[in-house]
Amino acid sequence: MPVVVAPEKWEAAMKVRSSSPVASTGCELASIWRKIQGADDWAGLVEPLNPVLRDEVVRYGELVTACYEAFDLDRASPRFLQCKHGKERLLHETGLGSAGYEISRYIYATGPDILGDGGGRWIGYVAVATDEVARRLGRRDVLVAFRGTVTKSEWAANLMSSLTPARLDPHGPRPEVMVESGFLTLYTNSDSQRRRFSHGSCREQLLKEVARLVKKHEAEEMSLTLAGHSMGSALALLLGYDLAELGLNWRAEAAVPITVYSYGGPRVGNWWFKERCDELAVKVLRVVNVRDPVTKLPGLFLNESLRRWGATASQCYTHVGVELALDFFEAKNPACVHDMAKYVALLKCRRCISAGGVDWVGKAAVLLKKKMEELSWLFRKVAHLINHSSCSSEINYKI
Repeated sequence: MPVVVAPEKWEAAMKVRSSSPVASTGCELASIWRKIQGADDWAGLVEPLNPVLRDEVVRYGELVTACYEAFDLDRASPRFLQCKHGKERLLHETGLGSAGYEISRYIYATGPDILGDGGGRWIGYVAVATDEVARRLGRRDVLVAFRGTVTKSEWAANLMSSLTPARLDPHGPRPEVMVESGFLTLYTNSDSQRRRFSHGSCREQLLKEVARLVKKHEAEEMSLTLAGHSMGSALALLLGYDLAELGLNWRAEAAVPITVYSYGGPRVGNWWFKERCDELAVKVLRVVNVRDPVTKLPGLFLNESLRRWGATASQCYTHVGVELALDFFEAKNPACVHDMAKYVALLKCRRCISAGGVDWVGKAAVLLKKKMEELSWLFRKVAHLINHSSCSSEINYKI
């Protein structure tokens, strides 16, 4: 049953904000970290929501939110559409100075060429737990955090919703494993043809850095945690699949566990993609607001629910992993259903969470319909801008 938030508790949830992430009880987390990272597919931890898991979901959510807060949207800035801060200062400047992670690399992604985009845009970062936090966590955690859609080229990628073979393993391409072409483009596209000094593709940057860190900490207990919001969660899942398919998470005879924390994430691939992720033990926890339309895309009609009616596995988009369902809505601001900060604020406020209660959202159905019509207009406007705006411009709607 989804967690339901009553309207009188929403304001309290949004006031909960601290200068550092919620910290799980160290001794308890260190002893059960594999379960918290999904070793048993979160059996018995989601309903009811285990407090240690809740704290970890909040902690990683805040580290993802930092990507939005650090992204420079000032057109007059020399860092426009890049990160505002250097690697050493990002977490401090976004209020997460005590998070206990050191950023080792920034990550850039390049959208489709059709818009004449100027090159790779800052999409997130790779970070490693410090010695102190590693002791509390019970292992050395390598984190990759991704933001969601902001720029026009990223919107264009989101609209490329056809399924295409992933083919990320050259030795076993598995053509039946298919993913959304737009997400794959963002993951594999390079700006080398448009820039003198290229970042390379998002994929190249990540595989190189994660492989380096796995090698560096090969003598320690480790985890690979990939976290993202919306489009960023799709990139996180593609990275998790890619690392596992190539075996880059293996050391000697043991694999480093891969866990994806998805916040408001869309579907990424077909049924065969989901099956392959399961075979490779890529663990995915999907934090979902049941009122969030993005989590129902792509595959609004051709999805896992049609499998029972005979649709083929290759045709149907299918969610991967275990769902942690929330249920919240703010009548005055319907866009909040997909807002990353509100996802985190809700989970962070213990007194705002109950395992049941009155689903007041249903009582606001008429108002919701009106507000969603306004959102529909916004989506149409964005699509129009993508198709008709000049090559050099960027739009900045956060999805």
